[in-house]
Amino acid sequence: MNSKELIAQRKAKKIYRDGDRCVKTFEDSFSKSDILNEALNLARVEEAGLNVPEVLDVCTEDGKRSITYKYIEGETMDSLMKKNPEKLDEYLEKFVDIQIDVQSRKCPMLSLLREKMINKIRISDLDSIQKYDLHTRLDGMPRHTRLCHGDFNPSNVVFGSDGKVYILDWSHATQGNGSADAARTYLLFYLEDKKEVAEKYLDLFCKKTRTPKPYVQSWIPIVAASQSVKGNKDEREFLLKWATVVDYV
Repeated sequence: MNSKELIAQRKAKKIYRDGDRCVKTFEDSFSKSDILNEALNLARVEEAGLNVPEVLDVCTEDGKRSITYKYIEGETMDSLMKKNPEKLDEYLEKFVDIQIDVQSRKCPMLSLLREKMINKIRISDLDSIQKYDLHTRLDGMPRHTRLCHGDFNPSNVVFGSDGKVYILDWSHATQGNGSADAARTYLLFYLEDKKEVAEKYLDLFCKKTRTPKPYVQSWIPIVAASQSVKGNKDEREFLLKWATVVDYV
């Protein structure tokens, strides 16, 4: 890996640039099935017609299991937001439009978001009464099969040098209720201490999709609980607080 440029590092994985390739390597804590599933998710999303990095190979590189993608030359929306804060509203409009386009697609072979949430809530640190309440709420929610990214945030949206918009990181992709995915994005903004942006985002999403805001907010405790099983201690504590919110005004 000495000849490659490290461009990103996350828990138990690293991403390198190697010319026109992008290599994501995984630590041994990642199961082979999870790595293969990530590559499969990306291939299925590509077949749905979205602009995503093309999977070139799934192999072992320098002793690490890895996925090799085509490198996307461009700049993330997150970077552009930081460079041009005066254009925040313009970027948020585009961001929501892209998410709506994603959710208009169908990927029937992806796993179900509802099932993933059930399993995550079951192993969360909540007590049995709280888990029962959240499972009951989830069971009462409408069952949709929209394409859900699972980690839709501005750092995963790239404005390519070829004029196209690309969406990265489909490891958490599922099919389910689009409002649940919006609730996840809302929480991601809060995790970055961008409360004002979070509220602007949610207002825009609800306006553009004609979705009542309380309906999306009703997903927040469910999503927070299901996401609380991963991440660092501070993130888990933050999400568990959201998971115990009963109602939104």
